Amino acid sequence: MHLTASSRSVLLSLLPGATLFLSPLAQAQQTGSPETPAAPAANSEPASPSETPANVEPASPSAPPAAVTPPAEAPKKESHWYEKIRVRGYTQFRYNRLPSFRVNEDLINDQGDRFLGKNNGFGIRRARLVLSGDVHERVSIYLQPDFASVISDQYNVAILRDWYADIYLDAAKEFRLRVGQSKVPYGFENLQSSQNRLAFDRNDAINSALKDERDLGIFFYWAPTEIRKRFKDLVDNNLKGSGDYGVVGLGVYNGQTANRPERNDNLHVVGRVTWPFLFGKQYVEVGAGGYYGRFNVTASPSTSAPYVLANGENDLVDARANLSLVIYPQPIGFMAEYNVGRGPSTGGFGDYTIDSRPLRGGYAQLMYKLDNVAGVSIIPYVRGTLYEGGKKFETNAPRYDVRELEMGVEWQILKALEVTAAYLVSDRTSSRAPYQQQRGDVTRIQLQVNY
Repeated sequence: MHLTASSRSVLLSLLPGATLFLSPLAQAQQTGSPETPAAPAANSEPASPSETPANVEPASPSAPPAAVTPPAEAPKKESHWYEKIRVRGYTQFRYNRLPSFRVNEDLINDQGDRFLGKNNGFGIRRARLVLSGDVHERVSIYLQPDFASVISDQYNVAILRDWYADIYLDAAKEFRLRVGQSKVPYGFENLQSSQNRLAFDRNDAINSALKDERDLGIFFYWAPTEIRKRFKDLVDNNLKGSGDYGVVGLGVYNGQTANRPERNDNLHVVGRVTWPFLFGKQYVEVGAGGYYGRFNVTASPSTSAPYVLANGENDLVDARANLSLVIYPQPIGFMAEYNVGRGPSTGGFGDYTIDSRPLRGGYAQLMYKLDNVAGVSIIPYVRGTLYEGGKKFETNAPRYDVRELEMGVEWQILKALEVTAAYLVSDRTSSRAPYQQQRGDVTRIQLQVNY
């Protein structure tokens, strides 16, 4: 298309923006080449502002982008206490009638394994469900029922084990009060969960102090933050720790043991100190403690067994002191506890007088932790137990003479699955009248499911 000079002037006066497009064309026509610009013509003048149409505005510089307003934050949802509750637990399945060298159908242990003796097969030793959590930054709760308890001849009965609240007295949670039914801080193995313990049952010497290890009361615990973490790591790393019951534990409790009413106005008092420390590369824990109170026993005299309270007094002195040493299995481990004291007891077989009498006993256990054996961890162990003293919470407070040797191995197949097999050589007083001494061997296997 060819435009005359006059035509270009008219277009430029009407459309100022067209200059950008028409200038190169005009220059090319003047010079004959699009690459070499030509000088403007002498009579060529730019359009005056008065010639610009009124309805056309000159181009303006680009405006800065508008500031982006961030979206408003959604209101923070209020959390409820029940959203902080955690659920866990474990179940132990047992079978006690594998072949043994010396079978004795009259060998029983009602405080420990109810599946000993004749006419027993598979059984659920424990079925625990734990609900716990922080309902406030200064308050936590812990609830644990057991669905495998035994009452008379009724098995798998649900019964309360723990129901307590921890009240933290400082922000770091180093000082706390525990109120409710819980474990009484006496001994190491009493505080160690059966989920973590190697041996099938707790030893008679320490466990005879507290049936089911628990009672109703109020306890004070103190442990610095570093030691609280250490208590947790010893359990989490499957080193058979006891959990956090404080470096110092003090308390008062009813004294009649768990799930039983108080039968006198005398409260038991208890105290314990312990300290886990690193010795080279091995964790070691030493502890000591004791308690004092008066216990009200149950006597059931008969014509053939005229049980009687000495001097007619029933609130009998119940006092003990114990020492404990734990060398955690890294890989070799060792545990030992011993206690002495006085407690309600008969004088032994044929002596029907119930009085506060001396007691003594303990246990020692050697163990070795082997990791990555065919893809699993195994812990072989051997434990010896000795106890001479009464069982105050049993009818007539019979006096026991217990000597046992247990040899076993635990396979930690999965975090959720463990299997333990053990051979028990036992010489112990029967827990049923007439409380005679029984000797026998038992081969047992247990499957434990953790969840």
